[in-house]
Amino acid sequence: MEQLRSHPRLVRKLQEALGDQLCVALDDSNVVEIMLNPDGKLFIERLGHGVAPAGEMSSAAAEMVIGTVAHALQSEVDTEQPIISGELPIGGHRFEGLLPPVVAKPSFTIRRRASRLIPLDDYVRSGVMTEAQAATIRSAIDSRLNIIISGGTASGKTTLANAVIHEIVRSAPEDRLVILEDTAEIQCAADNAVLLRTSDTVDMARLLKSTMRLRPDRIVVGEVRDGAALTLLKAWNTGHPGGVATIHSNTATSALRRLEQLTAEASQQPMHEVIGEVVDLIVSIERTPRGRRVRDIIQVERFANGRYEIESDQLTEEREARHVA
Repeated sequence: MEQLRSHPRLVRKLQEALGDQLCVALDDSNVVEIMLNPDGKLFIERLGHGVAPAGEMSSAAAEMVIGTVAHALQSEVDTEQPIISGELPIGGHRFEGLLPPVVAKPSFTIRRRASRLIPLDDYVRSGVMTEAQAATIRSAIDSRLNIIISGGTASGKTTLANAVIHEIVRSAPEDRLVILEDTAEIQCAADNAVLLRTSDTVDMARLLKSTMRLRPDRIVVGEVRDGAALTLLKAWNTGHPGGVATIHSNTATSALRRLEQLTAEASQQPMHEVIGEVVDLIVSIERTPRGRRVRDIIQVERFANGRYEIESDQLTEEREARHVA
């Protein structure tokens, strides 16, 4: 109860520490990320504009921001525990704060939670993906294929996942979706949906095991980070096809290797055959100097004779041919 009563006061304190400029940025749907470096320099990334300087913040104000977020998360941050991760009490944006000795001076990054859904048609209109790529994704959704969305940091994985989930809801409105996340970023307008969140005591693997008892039609994971990948693959492989997950990797093919690494955290046996059987489509998105784009899409047929049998979209093959030439 005390935490509930103190929340408005914490928000006001945080707003004062952030200052008007950053509070305005948090309300700007074009803002992707706010970054404070240890030297006190601020940078803001905006859609279509990249990263630009945004002034400075004092160490005292930065320490106030980090301490207030820790308080809101009912946690502590000090020289013994110099890193705080969680959701900003304003807007639920992802927050990562660091104090000395891991940095010279207080530093933080705020990944702004997407406030608007970008449908696949907009991806095509803006040139992020081709019509053929959008058609491939829609066909996979209609066929209840399991889709992995891969990309590097701030490449737009979650935003694209939201677009795919929007297509799922449009294509199969009767399906029950169970969505699992570490931080609240997935947007889902389904009438029949259950959103689960990890905590300090309940990890992703435990949530996935519970998910099997919630009668899901499709299982969605915000980001696969560890050995829970094996639990997800098993869940998808036991009568729950048509799921979506994101993974941190730079290309579609490297996503397969990343899955191998993650499943190895939970099993001493190689999981190549399981990955080849369960993963159907991998969509790779990347951030380039000219904006985000779907780099490639591969369809995974199976793992046989020591390799994955895959089919790539034609655009990727043409790009690679030009690169080799």
